[in-house]
Amino acid sequence: MKTLLLILLAAGLTMNASASTEDHDELFVVLTSGDAETQMMAMVLATQSLNRDVPVRVLLCSEAGELAIRDSESPSFEPAGRSPKELLGGLINNGVNVEVCGIFLPNREYSEADLSEGIGVASPPEVAEYMSRKDVRYFTF
Repeated sequence: MKTLLLILLAAGLTMNASASTEDHDELFVVLTSGDAETQMMAMVLATQSLNRDVPVRVLLCSEAGELAIRDSESPSFEPAGRSPKELLGGLINNGVNVEVCGIFLPNREYSEADLSEGIGVASPPEVAEYMSRKDVRYFTF
């Protein structure tokens, strides 16, 4: 009986493992933190997910929205020797949808013209619909 239970358990774990590697749910990264190290970790994990063929979408809100501003800078981190802004640019270059939240620009002295190339402004109704999808995993920093 124990052997049969172990075999069934192992089979279940194997099926779950193979399903998770083949299942490419989308990753929705919502970044609000102004802390550069937190921003870096979010961009590293988003990049690693994209490298594993997981579709990624990024929403920048609050202080993290500053990453979207064309002339903003962010510090580099080791071991990559790159900054969160550089990793964000890499995500954009690889087709990731990156947006600032709908209330970011109206509450600052920026306009859409101040956003880096490839960054748009999110529509709250569209984002809410996107978040409700069963194939979207929501990750926030």
